[in-house]
Amino acid sequence: MKRILFLFSILLTTIATSNSYAQQDSSGMRISVLTCAPGPELYSTFGHTAIRVVDSATFSDVVYNYGVIGETLNYDDPRFYIRFMQGKIKYMLDAYSFRDFMYEYQSEQRSVWEQELNLSDIQKKELLAKLTDNLKEDKRYYKYDFWLDNCSTRPRDILYNSLSGLKLEKPIIQPNTTPRMLIHSYLDKAGQSWSKLGIDILLGQLMDKPINDKGAMFLPEYLMKGLTNTTNNGKPIVSTQKTILDLPSPIEPSGQYVPFTFVLIFSVVYFGLYWLLRKKKNSYKVLDSFLFFLTGLLGLLLVVMWTMTDHTVCKNNWNILWAIPTNVIIAFLNQKKRKWLPKYFLFCFLIS
Repeated sequence: MKRILFLFSILLTTIATSNSYAQQDSSGMRISVLTCAPGPELYSTFGHTAIRVVDSATFSDVVYNYGVIGETLNYDDPRFYIRFMQGKIKYMLDAYSFRDFMYEYQSEQRSVWEQELNLSDIQKKELLAKLTDNLKEDKRYYKYDFWLDNCSTRPRDILYNSLSGLKLEKPIIQPNTTPRMLIHSYLDKAGQSWSKLGIDILLGQLMDKPINDKGAMFLPEYLMKGLTNTTNNGKPIVSTQKTILDLPSPIEPSGQYVPFTFVLIFSVVYFGLYWLLRKKKNSYKVLDSFLFFLTGLLGLLLVVMWTMTDHTVCKNNWNILWAIPTNVIIAFLNQKKRKWLPKYFLFCFLIS
């Protein structure tokens, strides 16, 4: 019954907005940007963006969504995260009814905001033509990149690069803001502490370079802020902004300091055992070997992510200076006294 009422309300909203807009615009077309709130899963932590086109002439209400997986996988499939780690996941542009789009976010308990765009008839036709062209089989697929090419950067580019007359009037981020800083703010809100630790280790130097306002629009919320501060030939590009689905956040922050607590306990136990075994011949070396093995494995992972995946954000990762891949070998050579080992340890100390 709730689903029927929800779909009925969406239908009434669509009819009402289509009719009111038809009275204001000779083209009978309304184009808006939809911004969806973050969800509880890691893949939905940063929100989502889509473009809605309502055409009263054809009685159509279509959402153009660049966030559809372009493979026979879904988020519940373990192979998805393997291919994601490899940087091989392909996403695509898909077009489907506004009703179906809204039902998805209703079921996920995620709010949705709509920004109606103040565009000329010519701009609307240009934008729709661009979206239609992008739906072609040879153009709809793209290789996902975490912050260079995603569901938010595609709508950003199609708006700011395809439409003349758009100008961002006010900054939406502070000077010297980096992608890592923006990502941290979302992960902290979501209580994704382990994900934050993993991202800090795996993502490289590129994430620490300051970005401009348009660069920050790789996040849906910042694209929404950017549009709010953008003019179209001197007039605000957003004619109206409204909440079309207002729901309590499904995110329940927890465990924000779990990694810190874990590392603290591990350090206390490790150095405690090290102190207890200090007088037993070679026993403490087992602990050294264990630590070298762990950091070496992590270093190998960093090398793989840097050189053998398509993730640009994983390159130039200087965590490799303390997580040295050769530590895996040292873990097995550490049990016997070797003259060159002290020099290796000194080398590790100096570069880290």
